[in-house]
Amino acid sequence: MKQHLPHFLRKCALSILALAITQASFSQSGIFTEVEAGITFGPSNFLGDLGGTRGIGRGFLKDNNFPMTRFMVGAHITAHTSPLLAFRLAANYGTISGKDEIIKGQGGWEEARKFRNSDFRSRIIEGMLVAEVYPTVFLEWDVEDLYRKFRPYGVIGVGVFNFNPQGTDPLTGQYVNLKDLSTEGQGFPEYADRKPYKLTQMNIPMGLGVKYFVSERTSIALEIIHRKTFTDYIDDVSTTYIDPNLFDQYFGVGSQKAQLARRMANKTDQSGSANAGYGPGDKRGTSSNMDSYYSFGFKLNFKLQRSEDDYKRIKCPTMRF
Repeated sequence: MKQHLPHFLRKCALSILALAITQASFSQSGIFTEVEAGITFGPSNFLGDLGGTRGIGRGFLKDNNFPMTRFMVGAHITAHTSPLLAFRLAANYGTISGKDEIIKGQGGWEEARKFRNSDFRSRIIEGMLVAEVYPTVFLEWDVEDLYRKFRPYGVIGVGVFNFNPQGTDPLTGQYVNLKDLSTEGQGFPEYADRKPYKLTQMNIPMGLGVKYFVSERTSIALEIIHRKTFTDYIDDVSTTYIDPNLFDQYFGVGSQKAQLARRMANKTDQSGSANAGYGPGDKRGTSSNMDSYYSFGFKLNFKLQRSEDDYKRIKCPTMRF
């Protein structure tokens, strides 16, 4: 997983450089009043079938598990059409994860999830185009005066992300890729309604933030962005358990892949009595609730130009950390 990060950051840097070179023409055309670029970093978390808290599993923050918090980093470029509206193009890289083992059983519905005993992790690579709306500019006396000013804003847009769920092999303790194992019969004729899921999906990022202008050219911001997705397989869990003999049928009797699929599809304790663990047809996940994830972002923003006179001087922006 680590090998993807340097390549991703290089692509982000090249993208921002290309956009920075073209931003002068945007300003001269009168479309954008200013353009800024920056970086984002902060914690991220997953909301899906795995993990959760007391009672029946719910969406959004009710089932948030802080011990599974990971991190996300990214880069962005934002073009302001006016003090009220801006458009941001961003690319982010991070990790999300979930684990049933951390559930604190209290004798309720959460016990079924804890007994399921599944886990996953996935790296996330995403790109998004969002609108930033600053509604409080209507209350400002002088919208041009930015020094030491706070501006809250809302975010809504569209994005695309790539994921690859991995789970811990109970035999070796190593992480293995889950998609090709068809843990819920995806692609098997017996489950014609369960198509193999795609690792690249669309999402809808939405959130809130507040920006503080340290100077006329530099600002910092804190925001929370929730990603609504259209897949329930970010964690490779969605519907019901299948007959494990199907893995032998389609992957080869006794083959290494068939044995691995058996272990990863059902991690409940199958020893002891016949009813010890979950079996074919038993609930494994909740397909009616799509997976989602969110992140808290700490942003550093640097204006790429100050005025039209700056272009005449052909002066590069100075960044201080």
